[in-house]
Amino acid sequence: MIKLHHLNQSRSMRIIWLLEELGLEYEIVPYKRDSVTFLAPPELKSVHPLGKSPVIEEDGRVISESGAITEYLIDKYAQKKLAPEKESAAYIDYLQWLHFAESSAILPLLLKVFIAKDGAPTNFIADYADAEIKKVMSYVEQQLEGKTYLVEERLTGADIMMSFVFDILAKFGLLEHYPNIHRYSKQLAGHDGYQKAQKLEAQYG
Repeated sequence: MIKLHHLNQSRSMRIIWLLEELGLEYEIVPYKRDSVTFLAPPELKSVHPLGKSPVIEEDGRVISESGAITEYLIDKYAQKKLAPEKESAAYIDYLQWLHFAESSAILPLLLKVFIAKDGAPTNFIADYADAEIKKVMSYVEQQLEGKTYLVEERLTGADIMMSFVFDILAKFGLLEHYPNIHRYSKQLAGHDGYQKAQKLEAQYG
């Protein structure tokens, strides 16, 4: 059985969603952020040296990084269900979106999160973060025009990875600025697996 080390309010929620979509048996080991620092508890370092989540354990192996976990689980258990055929052009698009979620898309949003937590005025970072968010999300907005999903008009691991990005966007009240993203994020939230992940997040949060 897969063991998921789950930290509340983290990327880990999308791994719960993925596990639900794959129909796999799994066990959640919950951890809570410090109420003051918002950092992960030191106990997570006993699982992985970085002390971050998500981390899964399977067959004696420890796997970290949500993008790597997503690729690993889909390749092993359901490549045709949640990813295009590897020989197809769509697979290249799928990989780009999968990694876009943890690179171009997430960085400016995390900067905005950190700035909000710090509460101090900045000389450069706040304006940079806002400009990058607008640039990146405008790109996503354009790419979603006339589409229901990112790739092949069906749910894939790329959509699951991107869901965390839109959750942060929603927390800052920015979704209404991007009608295609707003529509798309509501569609993702309608999946049973997403709703189950949210319930578990609330339970362990």
